[in-house]
Amino acid sequence: MMIIRAALTVVLVIGLLAAPLVAEAQQPGRAPVVGVLLLGPPTPTPLTAVFKEALRELGYVEGQSIAFEYRGAEGKIDRFPALAAELVQRRVDIIFAPGAPAVRAAKDATTTIPIVFTVAADPVAFGLVHDLAKPGGNVTGITEEAPGLSQRRVALMREILPRAKRVAILWHPGAFGEQLGREMARDVEDGARGAGFEAQVLAAQSPDDFTGALAMMTQDGVDALLVQVSPMFFAQRQRLAQLAAQHHFPTLYPWREFVEAGGLMSYGVNLASNLRRAAIYVDSILKGAKPADLPVEQPTKFELVINLKTAKALSLTIPRSLLLQADQVIE
Repeated sequence: MMIIRAALTVVLVIGLLAAPLVAEAQQPGRAPVVGVLLLGPPTPTPLTAVFKEALRELGYVEGQSIAFEYRGAEGKIDRFPALAAELVQRRVDIIFAPGAPAVRAAKDATTTIPIVFTVAADPVAFGLVHDLAKPGGNVTGITEEAPGLSQRRVALMREILPRAKRVAILWHPGAFGEQLGREMARDVEDGARGAGFEAQVLAAQSPDDFTGALAMMTQDGVDALLVQVSPMFFAQRQRLAQLAAQHHFPTLYPWREFVEAGGLMSYGVNLASNLRRAAIYVDSILKGAKPADLPVEQPTKFELVINLKTAKALSLTIPRSLLLQADQVIE
């Protein structure tokens, strides 16, 4: 992992020193266009604002030295192929695709336009790149998951619920494809059983499935809930947190934004930090680097966020040892 980071640093530095200025690398008088492929509406979000701010810090001025084209699936993953095709027809210079379904659609739409991703799956297993150190092709970026992360999440759940018996795992079949999604859910299931939980895996293909899934968990006597990574779950984080609270389920999520929306606890990467890293990839490519030569960056730091207000509502006492480990405690 350190070798991959070091290689990435060397490649990016060389790109910065040796490549021409952005204005010189593009057609004269034309600012490079970044196509942004989003799950939600085709408009900027707080997280894409972080991405754009990082580009500003790298010297890009929107409307002068860079432009953005947004396409949004409005929550419907099956719209991504057509939206990606639109960006290709628009001849954008780079496609930025946060989320695995968006990356897959972009990759299927073009083999020449560079694609930068941030994904919560193994990009090799998902078929996005050939190798982390040497991606090949026109796709590269940043992963949000790492080996052992699922087991750590299960261990955290066990720490706050030492006497719990049954845990449910909510996964989204459409997030990464049926096969890989099942493998990811099975990995969490195995970790849960290894921690002494009985595990139940339930699927939610769309937000319409949330109510039924949580009602089934209540019927089956579930003690806690583990929410899997999914762009759709992220977009619906407030609703998921509300439903978990209504059913009195202590729930662990993959990202801090769920906890900020009222969820109990999260353990995972900082998405804003990843978006800032993605901006560096975009900068390097605009200055002449090839995606095939830019190593995929893997996470090395994960953050634990706990919502004490939610814990109190669930009549839970969070161990002091866990509070001391937390990167942020919301009170």
